[in-house]
Amino acid sequence: MQQANALNRLDRLPVSRFHKVTLLAVAFAYFFEFADINSFATTAPKLIKLWGLTVDQVAYVTSLSFVGMFIGAIVAGSIADRWGRKRALIWTTLFFGISSFAAVFSWDLVSLGVFRVLTSAGLSAMTVVGVVYVNEMYPSAIRGKYQAYAIAIGICGTPVTNLIASAVVPLNDWSWRLVYLWGSLGVLLVLFSGRLKESPRWLESRGEHAAADAVLTEIETSVAAEKGPLPEPAPPVAETPSTKAPLRLLLQRKYLLPTLLLSVLWMTQTIGFFGYSSWAPTLLAKEGFSVEKSVFYVALTTVGAPLGCYLASLVTDRFERKWCLVAFGTVIAVCGLLYGLTFNPVLIVVFGFLVNLFERGYTALAYAYSPELFDTRARSLGTSVSYGLGRLSNAAGPLIVAALYTGHGYRSVFYFIAGTWVVGAVTLAAFGTRTRSARLAETESQRVRVPV
Repeated sequence: MQQANALNRLDRLPVSRFHKVTLLAVAFAYFFEFADINSFATTAPKLIKLWGLTVDQVAYVTSLSFVGMFIGAIVAGSIADRWGRKRALIWTTLFFGISSFAAVFSWDLVSLGVFRVLTSAGLSAMTVVGVVYVNEMYPSAIRGKYQAYAIAIGICGTPVTNLIASAVVPLNDWSWRLVYLWGSLGVLLVLFSGRLKESPRWLESRGEHAAADAVLTEIETSVAAEKGPLPEPAPPVAETPSTKAPLRLLLQRKYLLPTLLLSVLWMTQTIGFFGYSSWAPTLLAKEGFSVEKSVFYVALTTVGAPLGCYLASLVTDRFERKWCLVAFGTVIAVCGLLYGLTFNPVLIVVFGFLVNLFERGYTALAYAYSPELFDTRARSLGTSVSYGLGRLSNAAGPLIVAALYTGHGYRSVFYFIAGTWVVGAVTLAAFGTRTRSARLAETESQRVRVPV
């Protein structure tokens, strides 16, 4: 077997049960990622009262969590290339689930901080692997839509968790631990392990053409049994086998520019989003709202998140992703600023709802956009490094937020967050790469084929 032709064989498949099961599995992992990612934010107001924490201490734990995310993202690129996309997805999800379970038994801020760093590393690693896996398993014409669908389902973990937290955290002095127990249920992804397939494109990139062909044949057989005869794939394009992508690969001009661009994208997204979501409950509580009300208001705003992913699914494959990201980022900046300029509960919920709606749409678009800027050889490495640098940048974000709040007040935090989103939008507008024409070309090459 000289060439498995994985890209073209996958590209001409109609949407089938195989794609839906894969979507459900990835969405399940995303659900508990989003369920767990803000666990500390929803429990921090309670811990401030129970353990006598200060805003600065909350900031340090949050900052260290982003160091964990950076480590997890960088490691994810290596293990996804070495172990394969499927195994890496399962093991990273198990890691963050077990770490979250350990947080249930935290006895002080230091122990909770350690467990949160480990959980964050697993969350970030799983995200990188999931993004790459979806990119490689779905036809180019619909991969953006299905990336958005996976996140639309997964993002429901945020409002569900916030509503659970608003109900259980106030119950008594130990019930906050249930939030971390809930987040640990991501380990149940193992139930999908037998239904997931390894990425044929990853196998082919390693020169394992026979293994790639075997997986492709299995997929094609199940799809053909459900949908009928399949069209003939486009002719194969030779790719140089690569068993490992060294970090210095990203210094080549071909990869350096997209890595820098995506690093800015993920830095501004991370600081902008987590500056908002990680601090909103605590800052509202500090401004006089009760713990119960602050958590409840934030829970209501996160209902907009799934709708944002659905909105992204409508535009991601129809328009240029670069300009969608620019538009979404600009709207987030405006709504986030308005959120910080009001103390009216109704307006807090309205503007918070819009921030969550467009931010989650932005993230869905970015998940689809990022891996498209690299070929198979550099896709996992480039995505993991840029995503990891974005997460690492927010190690300073909470400290900046705490300093702004202490030194200049509540509203200064939201001026800073809005400015961050503007920087990201301007950078994408000026330097972002267009990817729609390449996707359309891939789709057109399949349409000219006739059924076998």
